[in-house]
Amino acid sequence: MGGYVPLSQLGAILLRMIFKVWAYSGLVLVFCFLLYYMYGGLFAISLLVFAVTGILYQVQDNLLYSPELPSHSRVYIPIPSMFGMPFESINHKCSDGVMIHMYFIHQPKERQRLAPTFVFFHGNAGNMGHRLQNCAGFYHNLHCNILLVEYRGYGLSEGSPSEEGLYLDARASLDYLFSRNDVNHSEIVVFGRSLGGAVAIDLATRDNYANKIWCLVLENTFTSIPDMAKVLLGWKILHYLPIIFYKNKYLSCHKVKLLRTPTLFISGLSDALVPPKMMQDLYERSGCIRKQLYQLPAGTHNETWQLPGYYHAIALFLQNYRISSLMRQASMDMDGKSDSSGGSMWGGVQDI
Repeated sequence: MGGYVPLSQLGAILLRMIFKVWAYSGLVLVFCFLLYYMYGGLFAISLLVFAVTGILYQVQDNLLYSPELPSHSRVYIPIPSMFGMPFESINHKCSDGVMIHMYFIHQPKERQRLAPTFVFFHGNAGNMGHRLQNCAGFYHNLHCNILLVEYRGYGLSEGSPSEEGLYLDARASLDYLFSRNDVNHSEIVVFGRSLGGAVAIDLATRDNYANKIWCLVLENTFTSIPDMAKVLLGWKILHYLPIIFYKNKYLSCHKVKLLRTPTLFISGLSDALVPPKMMQDLYERSGCIRKQLYQLPAGTHNETWQLPGYYHAIALFLQNYRISSLMRQASMDMDGKSDSSGGSMWGGVQDI
């Protein structure tokens, strides 16, 4: 359940979409026949084309967002205690008034204040409870707190999903973390898988939020929705379709150039949904100086996190950055002391 809807479920989504728009389509057809009868063909055909493109524009949400798959996903949300993790159930209001649901999974009190905190943005289907086994791996292997975010229109969160709405949810989740005084604000790690990766990239490139994020971890995410449409549908006409025709864009391929946050790119090379080349492209385009591409040959779209070495790679990336930051700070402190005393005891030592 980590990313895009599996192709085996695409038929069910299309069927649901058809039932949602059949009434509108029927009304449009009746209206167009009347116009054809009264005013002639050109006007009626023009209106029909306009109406059909409008309907297709609106139903794009049904192809991308699948909060009702599986069918009970809006009703039953597994809880972290099922996996032995203490948690708080949080309802938090976004800037536009939409209430979203989150789990704050915390380490024991003696470790909670010092531990890093992961903000987890999941994929496009199901609910946040479907990611708890993965969260348990983070919790026990990385000894971190986790803020598991439920997008609007998913699980018990209010509203309906949209690109701008998910961005607002992401900002609200970080605002919530910084309203708490029992977490380490200097080590906030934002994690995003598939659709969640696009949400994470947007958050990390926002002026008011980028400096609040310590590290970024992206897994099996895509370059953009237009690029994914070309891959999944294979229609040549999509190569010439202006971007304005896409309701949801998620242009990570452009935003990633603005990244300055240390970023770990995790790519499953057996991903049959999001081409691994997209992760390679995002890594190469990324504007951050400290970045790493970690590739797992057997990693599939939704199960890369189950492979040996996965958690170790994340832990090593964070630990290396933590050590280099401490050494850099120590070097700066010593430079300050040597400047005040008129000499340098570090000579030509370079920052790491």
